[in-house]
Formats: sequence, C-alpha cells, structure tokens
Amino acid sequence: MDAFTRLIYTPMSLRLRAIESYNTQALQLQERQLKRVLRCLQATDYGRQHNTHTIKSQKDYARTLPIVSYDHIAPYTDRMLTGERNILVRGFCDRFAVSSGTSAGRSKRLPVNGLHLQACHFKGASDTLWLYLSTRPDSRFFATKGLTLGGSQKPVSLTNTISQGDLSSILIEKMPSLGNMIRVPSKKTLLMDEWNTKMEQIIREVAYANVGSLSGVPSWMLHLIKGVLQHTGREDLSEVWPQLEVFFHGGISFLPYREEYRRLISSPRMQYRETYNASEGFFGIQNDPSDSSMLLMLDYGIYYEFIPLAELDKEHPTAVPLEGVKKGITYALVISTLGGLYRYMIGDTVTFTSTHPYKIKIVGRTASYINAFGEELMVFNADAALTKVAHEFGVTVRDYTAAPLFLNEEGKGRHDWVIEFEQEPEDIEAFALHLHKQLRLENSDYDAKSYNNMTLLPLKIYVAPAGTFNAYLASEGKLGGQHKVPRLKNDRSLIDHLLKKIGN
Repeated sequence: MDAFTRLIYTPMSLRLRAIESYNTQALQLQERQLKRVLRCLQATDYGRQHNTHTIKSQKDYARTLPIVSYDHIAPYTDRMLTGERNILVRGFCDRFAVSSGTSAGRSKRLPVNGLHLQACHFKGASDTLWLYLSTRPDSRFFATKGLTLGGSQKPVSLTNTISQGDLSSILIEKMPSLGNMIRVPSKKTLLMDEWNTKMEQIIREVAYANVGSLSGVPSWMLHLIKGVLQHTGREDLSEVWPQLEVFFHGGISFLPYREEYRRLISSPRMQYRETYNASEGFFGIQNDPSDSSMLLMLDYGIYYEFIPLAELDKEHPTAVPLEGVKKGITYALVISTLGGLYRYMIGDTVTFTSTHPYKIKIVGRTASYINAFGEELMVFNADAALTKVAHEFGVTVRDYTAAPLFLNEEGKGRHDWVIEFEQEPEDIEAFALHLHKQLRLENSDYDAKSYNNMTLLPLKIYVAPAGTFNAYLASEGKLGGQHKVPRLKNDRSLIDHLLKKIGN
C-alpha cells in the first residue's frame, strides 16, 4: 500500500463499511432514496402537475406517476434549456448530457445538476476505486497515472450559463482536483473537438507516461492501445506501461474484446472491472474480480424499479420495486433520480445474479434485440456466441451489428450480420454456420425457431472493410467518446445503410 493510499485509508474504510450495509439494509436504503427524490420532485413544476404532495409510500408513488421515456419529458427539458427554474429539478440546471437519439430522431438532453453529479456520478467514481483497492493490497494506483478516454469535445455553450455535451466531457470538465492531478492526458486534450486529431495528441502525451490504470469504452480504448503500440514499436502494452494494473470499462460488453486485451497486455497483475455509468446515472460496480456481475449501488439518490419483459409491451406496464425482483428474470430498468428523472425507463435491460447483495448484469437494450420470428435474441446472447466462435477460429471482431431479413416467398427468414474483423476468417461461410449453431446453444428460443429450418434459416455474414463502423459513426457526428453502433436492431434501417456503403 503506497503512502497516499494509507493517507485515505480511514475515509475509504468508512465508505466500504457503508457499502457492506447493502447486504442487510438494501430495502431501507431504497426507501431513503425515494424520500430524497420526492423532496426534490415536490419542489418542481413536474411534481406539482402530478400531485406528488399526496405521495406517502412506494405504492402511492407507483400509482401517481406514469412510467415515461424521453419523449414524455422532452417538453420539460426544452423549458430548462432556456433557463427556466424548478421544472424537473429544484432550482437552476446549467449542464445537460447529450445522449443517443430517440425514435423521433432527436438527441436526448438530460439534466446533470450539481446535486446529482456529486451524489451519483462522482460518488460512483470514488466507490469504484475504493472497491478496487479493497481487493488489491499490492496496488500502486496513486503512484501512477490514470489514463481516461472520453469526452467527444468540450461542452457547447447554449447560453451564457447553460451548456451541453456528452456525459464524459461534463465529468472531465467538472472533475475534482484530485482526479486532475493523477489523470492523463490533459483536460485540454481530452476536450479537443476533432476525434482523430485528439487521438494522435493523446498517444503523444501518454505513450511515455507512467500509466497504471485505464478508464473508458473497450472499443475506443483498444483503438488507443494499438496506436500507442504502433507509436512505441512494441507488441505488448506491459512493456510500455509496466505498472499497468487495471482497466475500468463500461458502455458496451467487454466480452467480444476480452481475448484481444489479454493478447496485448500480458501482465498477470492486470485486472478488468466493469462499471455501469450512463448519462442518466451511475448504477453498478464490479466489486469482485472473480464475478463479472455488478453490485447495484443503492445510496446514490436513485430509486429503482424493474419491468419484467413480459410487461414491456403493455400500455401500462407494472414495475416491481427492488424487493420484488427475482434472479434470472430479464427486467427493463426504471429509475427515479435527484437529476430530474422520475419513473424513467432508461432503455437498458438487466438480470439479477444475486439478491444478497443485489447484483446485476446488463443483458441488452429495450430497443437492441431481434424478435422478428419469436427468437428473442438479446445482445448478451450475441456477444457470448460471437466471442466463442471468434476464439475457435482464432480471429478478433472489431465491431458488428445484426438485423432480421424476411423471406416472404418462403414464409421464413434469417438474420443478416455485418462484421468488421481484425483479421477475416479463411472460411466465412463456416464461421457463419458455427455462429448460427452457437446462438442456438445460447438461446433456447433461437434454437426452437431454427429447428429443421422451421422458421429461422442459418444466418448470413457480410464482412465489412476496416473502418466501416467508425465511418458510419463519423457520418452521424458520433465518432469517439461513449458512442457505439447498436449491436442488434429489430428493423433493417442500420444494416441496409451499412450494406449499401460496403457495396452489398
């Protein structure tokens, strides 16, 4: 344990003890978070319109407020963007996180007020570190630099007092002084506008720094790592940064990238820890290196509810509070926060691996799945199958997306996949057949619909040239940062666009 870690040992221990209370006081903690949220809500125009002053219990809360998506709250955020006060949050909000678009094609602008920033996002960042250090007595974290990759560009000013940007850029801009002391590259570099130029500058700044930790989205961090290796003429990142010990990752599944990271970072000390930090809030942290699920963080000013997938398509779906969840069931996540979101369906789906303490895995998006033929294919199925087959064939996948194809004359269909490989399999048809078989093993509904080609025919793979997915993101103004291409879509809008671009 280094000198700085010893210095912060007491506050770290106190916080870890509070997190341990999740085991015995989870439901009480959630009741307290609902009261915190209600105090904020009842001081807002949104709260007054929904008569929230009458709410006395969790059941009252569920009866009084509707479950909503962004389209429902957009008129309120639009008013906040002009400087109106007490709309969704108490007082004034000066920062808005721009997130991916809605079904109507508009970008989401989510309030990030100071209270939510401190109670949730920054608290999540510090807890991630405390939980990591609690299992790494040999850590040299504070004796090294932490490489953070995020922030597409500097937040854009909308008025003299209001600005917007992706969440990572807001966190970088507002980062406490301790974070700035140990982080590379510089804030100025991280908030550069043009992504490719920024990556070149980052590589120059970090290649010869004493980097001990990484934080970012797996796909973009991998791109940076390869740039650093090329710049230094090395093949193993452990030779460039011998004290590198951990990668805190999130945003997309790490599974498809795991083997490539292990190939490029040979150090046996290297660990990988997942975090669940979205524009709407910080929700989960992997606290055990031997368990890939994440601890659901219960005291961040967030009240959780969960909609079973069977309820999702109903006009008025029923959501259960934390005490009603069961292991192994897929739920759509509903949150109420100090950041102005109330019974808000975030768009992610999770499953519980434990209820003592409550631990989750992200299994997909409510809008990122394929269920054209009753196969109910989720992203975690696709990630797991693709990872196994890629390993069997000795290849690495850079990126992918998939969608259904209806074959009306045959009364059947298949899934089309566009995959960008690091190196292409010698026999792409054999790869496709193995992937189809592996998906059948991963998903019983996919298997049933594929039996004797009854409904679902074997999938087809289109190989995308290097840079295809980055070019698509660039064309959408979403290159870099936390942006990513949807893995699965239940329609062909994205895949047809990509196929046209690659000449198929």
